[in-house]
Amino acid sequence: MHLSSLLSFQALWLAVSSAMQHFPSWGHYDMCKTQIHSDEGTSWDYMACQPEATIVTKFLNVTLDPPSITCGTPAETYCTLENPYMCNNECDASTPELAHPPELMLDHEGRIPNTFWQSVSWKNYPRPLLVNITLSWNKTIELTEDIIITFESERPEQMILEKSLDYGQTWQPYQFYAADCLNAFRMEPKTVHDLTQKSVLDIICTEEYSRGYVWKMDKMVRFEIKDRFALFGGPHLHNMASLYGQLDTTKNLRDFFTVTDLRIRLLRPATGATIVDERNLSKYFYAISNIEIQGRCKCNLHANNCILDNGKLACVCEHNTTGQDCGRCKKAFQGQPWRSGSYLPIPKGTANICEPDVSALGNCECFGHSKRCSYIELLTTVICVSCKHNTRGHHCQLCRLGYHRNASAELDDENVCIDCKCNPFGSVHDRCNGTGVCDCKKGTTGAKCDECLPGYYWHKGCRPNVCDNELMLCQNGGKCLDHRRCQCPATYTGVLCEKRKCEKGVGGCSSNSAQGPASHNVLLLLTALLPAVTGFLTL
Repeated sequence: MHLSSLLSFQALWLAVSSAMQHFPSWGHYDMCKTQIHSDEGTSWDYMACQPEATIVTKFLNVTLDPPSITCGTPAETYCTLENPYMCNNECDASTPELAHPPELMLDHEGRIPNTFWQSVSWKNYPRPLLVNITLSWNKTIELTEDIIITFESERPEQMILEKSLDYGQTWQPYQFYAADCLNAFRMEPKTVHDLTQKSVLDIICTEEYSRGYVWKMDKMVRFEIKDRFALFGGPHLHNMASLYGQLDTTKNLRDFFTVTDLRIRLLRPATGATIVDERNLSKYFYAISNIEIQGRCKCNLHANNCILDNGKLACVCEHNTTGQDCGRCKKAFQGQPWRSGSYLPIPKGTANICEPDVSALGNCECFGHSKRCSYIELLTTVICVSCKHNTRGHHCQLCRLGYHRNASAELDDENVCIDCKCNPFGSVHDRCNGTGVCDCKKGTTGAKCDECLPGYYWHKGCRPNVCDNELMLCQNGGKCLDHRRCQCPATYTGVLCEKRKCEKGVGGCSSNSAQGPASHNVLLLLTALLPAVTGFLTL
């Protein structure tokens, strides 16, 4: 193994170990959280791992088809639909103050100052005035709020909102809009309030946003997202658990609110209550002052953040996933098929973390000390099996008991763990700390517990001293040698020379023959010293 690779893995392992200490259920939703805003303030919800919703129109590109459909080339004067004699709206692409380019439908300025995109007039009537406005993110987006299109002109009599899930290769309708649905699209008119849980994915045609001129400020066209959410989450989305449960189990429902592109197809401008006035076609056109779309980067519940990287949105993937949408497992983490995370909290839900591919890990994961690995589902981790070279641990990164780390060896060295060599008589056990220092018994010292502290002497371990020069504890003329033992006269024996020797054939030797004048004092002394000399009496 190269040293650089080894150090990188060491740093990764230390980071993972630290994370596991601080997050007992590491690998689930404690690494990801969703910010919740309420009247009480901001809080964190650990229901799922996903970026915070935001206004996503600031990240999109807009294109028009046909490209020449924007007004101003050549300059043109427009009239208002409600007053055909008021013709003072001039569009001139060569004059910034009079130009209405497509980016002005996304400028978020609202109606003050009054900026908007505007099409050419219906000067080629009766040919249809058709415009396709395509909104592209080059990234999968999950819609979280209603789509709102604010018109500066009157709202179209016919239009279609379409979506794409494959970056504009194919399209499918989201909703039809018409003043007369049956005549325009051969569909019965409906509203979102006619939908049920079973019909929530139905594509409907609504007449609610295409009526003739009623009120000057009534210029918005909506695609209702939250009303569809409410079919599962209840009014004001109080029951989010129910909504999450449906999103978790119904892929079609998740896909319904997911897009890579949107397309607004304008098919017929507003004509008012009368038939088209062919003598004054300059009052028929489209103009959009704002498009409001809120959503979040789709990260398949494997990321809590989404960033703009080199002009493209990308998820900051967790759970060993990768890709712009966290849509696949990282290399060496393909131990089982990739799956999207769960909206539901643990234990009902799961983050569906990409698991290590044991066959791809090989010796690298075990520092060369094992050739076999095993995946432990309970711990959601891989461990090495039968670590060699006196190593142990999930990745053979620790030393066996009785061995310590060799400071001069790398983790993949066969001699990374060396024997503690603790003295069997002086140490409590054969284990030592990371630097090789053993755990010593009382009175014993030294890195290997093979030396005695003052007041002790070595005899199969450190023993307390039994005599003292100052106190002269040896009896019957015995002499204290090196504070360790008493040297007794020829006729006495015992630890303190307290016993008279009995020789064969010598009279006067009996069980009581040692009871001389000093015997009582010797017994008292033995009683006092009993804890210190117990070991010697058993030798």
